[in-house]
Amino acid sequence: MKEERETLLQKKNIIMQELKEKKIKVEEVERKLSTLNKEVKGGYSEEKQANERIFSHLAQDIEKYEESLSEPYFGRVDFREKKGFTESIYIGKKGINNSKDGEEVIVDWRAPVADLYYSGTGGEAYYKAPKGIIEGHLELKRKFLYKNNDIERLFDEGINEIIINEEEGQNLVDEFLKINLEENRGKKLKEVVATIQREQNEIIRWPKNIPIIVQGSAGSGKTTIALHRLAYLIYRYKESMSGDEILVLAPNKLFLSYISDILPSLGAEEVNQSTFEEMVLSKLKLKGKMYNKDEKLLKIIEEQDNHLKKLIVNSSKVKGTMLFKTMLDRYISLVEKNTVHINDIKVGNEILFDKKEITRLYIKDLKPYPINKRKNEIKRYLNLKIKDRISSLLIEIDDKWEKRIREVRREMKDSEERRKLLIGLYEERDKVKEEVKNNSKKEFNNYFKEWKDVDSKDIYHNFYNDDLFETATGNKIPKILADYMREEFNFNFQNKIIDEDDLPALAYIRILLEGVEEDEKFKYIVVDEAQDYSPFQVYLVNCFSKGNGLTLVGDLAQGIYYYKGLKTWDDITEQVFEGNATYIQLTQSYRSTVEIIDFAQKTLKAQNLGLKDAKPVLRHGEKPKIVKIGSDNDCVQAIEQIISDVQNYGKRTIAIITKDISQGEGIYNILNKKSKYNFELIFGKEKEIAEDLIIIPSYLTKGLEFDCTIIMNPSMDNYKENTLDERLLYVSLTRALHLEYIIEKDEVTTLI
Repeated sequence: MKEERETLLQKKNIIMQELKEKKIKVEEVERKLSTLNKEVKGGYSEEKQANERIFSHLAQDIEKYEESLSEPYFGRVDFREKKGFTESIYIGKKGINNSKDGEEVIVDWRAPVADLYYSGTGGEAYYKAPKGIIEGHLELKRKFLYKNNDIERLFDEGINEIIINEEEGQNLVDEFLKINLEENRGKKLKEVVATIQREQNEIIRWPKNIPIIVQGSAGSGKTTIALHRLAYLIYRYKESMSGDEILVLAPNKLFLSYISDILPSLGAEEVNQSTFEEMVLSKLKLKGKMYNKDEKLLKIIEEQDNHLKKLIVNSSKVKGTMLFKTMLDRYISLVEKNTVHINDIKVGNEILFDKKEITRLYIKDLKPYPINKRKNEIKRYLNLKIKDRISSLLIEIDDKWEKRIREVRREMKDSEERRKLLIGLYEERDKVKEEVKNNSKKEFNNYFKEWKDVDSKDIYHNFYNDDLFETATGNKIPKILADYMREEFNFNFQNKIIDEDDLPALAYIRILLEGVEEDEKFKYIVVDEAQDYSPFQVYLVNCFSKGNGLTLVGDLAQGIYYYKGLKTWDDITEQVFEGNATYIQLTQSYRSTVEIIDFAQKTLKAQNLGLKDAKPVLRHGEKPKIVKIGSDNDCVQAIEQIISDVQNYGKRTIAIITKDISQGEGIYNILNKKSKYNFELIFGKEKEIAEDLIIIPSYLTKGLEFDCTIIMNPSMDNYKENTLDERLLYVSLTRALHLEYIIEKDEVTTLI
């Protein structure tokens, strides 16, 4: 400990010296820029631009070094390369260099050698460097715990006590991880670079251009892994990929807020973050009221008419299949010839370009091009020929008029009348030729100006209302469902409502019409909660990625949009990626205590998904408590007592989870009137959670976690033995890190 504290002090001194020199340098560059700005008077100069780049780089370095001062590193490995000497390597969130000797004071966690910290074990070890495999001997792996910016405790792998649950056969878990998991959770997801586990590290460092699908049980850290993977890829491929070429797709804005701090903290500030809905709407430039997936889910939960509920569910299901994509392909192929009414390009009565030639180009020669791009290609192609075409047309006009002139000369005797007729013919010919010379370009441009692009919304509208619907769908949609889908779409179309379930079809038609420009694509995309995406949605997301740069993370057991989402991961590995994807299953759960995970297991097993059981990190706590109530007053007293107990434990974030928003509003109104505590009711359109005490419907809790959860009245009526209820309850039961309570008003569901 004494030696390590001395080393920490030495490294901090180097960082402070580096900081001092960088700040002096920044001031020099700032003065230089001020002078250059005066010289060029706000204009451009190469020297000014170079200095601006230097200034920006130094400012980033200063921020990085200042942030590193309190806790510069979290780990150390002692590694001896073959035929080499032992080197102590200190690993931190940010890499720090000593400018005097060029040595790395702290190694960035994403560097190849840092792999030894995450995946290496004592003895023979290796890591992959750009120059190849580096083999050697790992002599020490040490972890540091800080308090007040100083080292409080050391943990050496293989030396500190390792906790083993022999009865349940749990994995070995080091004490360092256990202590970190005991921390309170705030309102934002945090980076975990110090506690990344071996199986997580493998996913983070996986090759870039192979789609990777991660099935992770609740609390396995799949979201955190995916975001750390992005930070790693930016570091690893910094010469060819930057943050603004990466996209993260999250389920809703609340979740985007929850993960908003983690990427900047890992040095990935510019990464694009969006929802599928926002991404598609920005591409389509559609306007209207959005009917989103949560509103539809609520409709399904509340709908009492089972026949109507079945139609709603099956409509969503069909629209998400790859078969529906095939139906759209077939329809567009059937109507392709009629998508534009092709006429001759004429100048006056003269045909500049024949409609047969234009039709051949559109239907046959340029078929590989997106529909709306063909017009521009035809224009470009014909524009190359227009000069020669005008010349040949003028010759054709001469020939045509010469024939008429010869007929007049042959059939009429020389007379004043014949001379007048011939002069008229010559004048008419010259007038036509003059019009061709002067107006061909204008008429050519007008023709393509009036050629209107096909609109994806109109095509989709026609798809439902065209006589070709049955042919396009191959009669594979039962008539009663097809009629419902048509009525549903037409109602939305007339009322300017956009159903989120229609976005994949609209986006796909847009791709068929316009294609995808290279600058629209992302070099890498991460999809969170991927189990809720339909195969058609995943296909579309992949259309906007370069080189299959995709990581998809999710949990089938939490697929609350089960009716349109994935039944198994094979739905996309085979249908979308044609077998060229990597599938990894994570079963270790780092979120909840053993007792909380055990409590949720019955709800998981009820789903019969064939997934492996979640294995909790060996962290014990209190068993979830069932608190019985009889009245509103009992409910308020019970919740206030729970809050008091939780806060006495030193925990802060508490979520009261109801099945849906109407139940949430009910308990909110009661607590708002009778409780001494203030609660925030979450509707789903919030950009962030402001309070520590919240009331939230089950379907909005996915991906979130809290110190404590209170499951509100999970009764037989609220949670029946069906897929949706099983998954909503499982999600609710797996949000708590430390403490969980069940408020029982009516008889508790058999799923618990």
